[in-house]
Amino acid sequence: MAKLLVLIQGKGVAASRYRILQYIPYLEEHGLRCEVMEFPGTVKEYLRLYRILPLFESVFVQRKRFHFPFLMLFRSRAKRVVYDLDDAVMYKNTLADTPYSKTRQRRFANMVRQCDVVIAGNSFLKEKAQEYNSSVEVIPSSIPSEKYRLKDYSVRSDVVTIGWIGDHGSIHYLERMKDVFETIGRRYPGKVKLKIICDTFFDLEHLPVEKVQWSESGEVSHLQDIDIGVMPLIDDPWSWGKCGLKILQYFGVGVPAVCTPVGVNRDVVTDGITGYWAITEQEWVEKISRLIEDTQARQTMGIRGRQVLEQGYTREVNAPRILAALQPE
Repeated sequence: MAKLLVLIQGKGVAASRYRILQYIPYLEEHGLRCEVMEFPGTVKEYLRLYRILPLFESVFVQRKRFHFPFLMLFRSRAKRVVYDLDDAVMYKNTLADTPYSKTRQRRFANMVRQCDVVIAGNSFLKEKAQEYNSSVEVIPSSIPSEKYRLKDYSVRSDVVTIGWIGDHGSIHYLERMKDVFETIGRRYPGKVKLKIICDTFFDLEHLPVEKVQWSESGEVSHLQDIDIGVMPLIDDPWSWGKCGLKILQYFGVGVPAVCTPVGVNRDVVTDGITGYWAITEQEWVEKISRLIEDTQARQTMGIRGRQVLEQGYTREVNAPRILAALQPE
C-alpha cells in the first residue's frame, strides 16, 4: 500500500477539512495509507519532517509556501509533491493597502515549480499556477452530500433569516454590508434577522443579530435554519482566488445565495436561477428583499442550487479525481 503524507494548516481549518481531510477514508479504501501532519512550527518539527519524507511515495501540501532553503531540502527528500491551493496566496488579502507582493509572488513561483502536480480550486488559480508548472488541474472545493441535507421547507417562521458562515479572517466582508442590513431592518421591522455562524460577531441597530459559535457538529443544522445565504466579496485579486465554499454550504441545505459576482461565485450562482448577483448597496438591498418577500422563490432557487452542487461540487463526485492526482504513477 502506497504511503501518503498530508501536510495541512490544521484539523479545525475549513480549507483543511474540505480540501483533503474529508477524502482520506476514500483514499485509504483505494490503496493509499495516509498520515496527517500539521505544518511544522519549531526546528524540531522541521527536522522530523525532513527525516520522514523519504518514507512516503507522495506528499500533499496545502497552501504552504516553504522558504527557499527548506523548499530545496524538502524537494530533495520528497519523492513526489502535490500542491493544493484554494486561495490567491500569491497576493495579499483584501485588508492590505495593495494586493501585490514581490515576496509572495516569488515564494509562490518557487513552490509551484518544485511540485509534480498542482491542484487548483478554480480556473483563476490554475492560470496563475500554469505560469510555473504545466501539470495543473482544477478540482473545486466540495462538500459531503450525505452530511448536508435539505432544510424542511414545511416549517414556516414569521421571521426570515439571512445567514452567513465563515471565520474571523473573512467576517470583514460581512461587516462592510452593515448599511445594507440596517436598510433591510428598517424596511422589514420585526420580520428579518441576521444569523452569523462564526467565532467573531458584530451588532446592528435596526436588525437583530443571532450569534452562533461555529462548531463542526452543529454547522449543518444551523445552516438549515437560514432562508437566504449571503457571500459578499471585494472585486480584487485576493477575492478572485476564492472557491465559493460558503455558497456550496448554502446550496447543500437548499438555500439560495446572494453574492458578489467575483471569481468562482459567477460559476456557481446563476443570477435569477439559484440566487442573485449584487454589487452596489442598492442591488444588495433589492435582491435580498426579493427573496424575503417570496417564500416560493427561495425554495425553488434553493433546490436548483442543490442540483448544481450535486453535478460537480460534492465529495462523491470529486474523490476519484483527488485520488488520481495523489496516486503515484
